[in-house]
Amino acid sequence: MSPAESVALITGASSGIGEAFARALSQRGCRLILVARRRERLERLAAELGRAEVLTADLAIDSDLNVVESRIASEPRLDFLVNNAGFGILGCFHETSPQDQDRMHRLHILAVERLTHAALGGMVARRKGNIINVSSVAAFFRTPNSLTYGATKAWINSFTEGLHVELKSLRSPVRAQALCPGFTHTEFHDSLAMDRNAIPAMLWMSAGDVVNESLGALAKNRCLVVPGRVYRIFVFLHGLLPRRLQHCIAIRYGNARRQSSEKLQKKNRI
Repeated sequence: MSPAESVALITGASSGIGEAFARALSQRGCRLILVARRRERLERLAAELGRAEVLTADLAIDSDLNVVESRIASEPRLDFLVNNAGFGILGCFHETSPQDQDRMHRLHILAVERLTHAALGGMVARRKGNIINVSSVAAFFRTPNSLTYGATKAWINSFTEGLHVELKSLRSPVRAQALCPGFTHTEFHDSLAMDRNAIPAMLWMSAGDVVNESLGALAKNRCLVVPGRVYRIFVFLHGLLPRRLQHCIAIRYGNARRQSSEKLQKKNRI
């Protein structure tokens, strides 16, 4: 490894946005540390990209999180930390598994906080580094049928924005970004058994385009990044609405989403 070589650690790197970050940062000359649960996929990606280390871990499990934390703290050239690992749960809160809810909060909140803390001290001391926390456009809305997904992503936005402000107050060049994509062509929605055809084509983005917007905005030290003009308009206009009207829209959207999910499940059973 050359003295100037940067290192990027990416969680949830086995597919989707995490894989797209791995490809983009590899092209920029970074050596990669790829983290995910699916070792076979990580090894295949590492073999393709080269200069990549594979670290199999489930970040919702304390012992695995400790391993990744220690790896981050021991890496003197860590220039990028991408906290991308995550998943969604569909269903009314009271009907969902408390174990699944606990796992989501551990992954979206505890893991992001712990890994960011592990990376930040060295980055601030070196006066160099970038932390990208992958959130969601859902963070700006309150959506029935997946309310804790949006709530945990809203925490990521608040935490990352606060970190961005704190780093500026320290006059540190370290950058923090919350990336808030909308519907993206990944395995995420397949795992939720969502009907892709129920979502207008104009709302879908590729993982590569999402990552390109993220890295372009990072160069400008933009903190809250919403890829796609359509989504930026949605978020802006939604923020102008009275809270009661926001709730009415959320209820209609949540009901439509639930009905679509039920139809798809019924179709799959036939």
